[in-house]
Amino acid sequence: MDHILLHRIDNQRRLCIQKDLKELNLWLYTLEQFNNKLDCFIVLEKRLIQNPSVENLIKALRRKNVLLTGAFCKYSQDLKIEFEYGKTEYNEARAKLHDKRREQYKLILKEFTDFETHIYKLLMRYKLK
Repeated sequence: MDHILLHRIDNQRRLCIQKDLKELNLWLYTLEQFNNKLDCFIVLEKRLIQNPSVENLIKALRRKNVLLTGAFCKYSQDLKIEFEYGKTEYNEARAKLHDKRREQYKLILKEFTDFETHIYKLLMRYKLK
């Protein structure tokens, strides 16, 4: 009976880690898309906007994006190792750690959305000839 209970606990642990990995993969995909958009915004800034403060904003956002992507990749590796070889119970502490990562993601998502809005407002000033 004890063996069945341990098996169920391990299955639950693995299920929770899989859920976290799937969510993390979505975050990483989104950060990759941010990076692609930043490439486009760099071109727009150089060709049209030509504002050093916008260029600095783009560089700062790219730096944050790269650092967070690296941290999330490391977290992904840790989760994969825990999934395969770990025996640590998926408890409140592990859930809080994932929630902390989620808050980091939400913060950069907000920063990027605010930045995009700023760029679009700058672009609305230009008139087509």
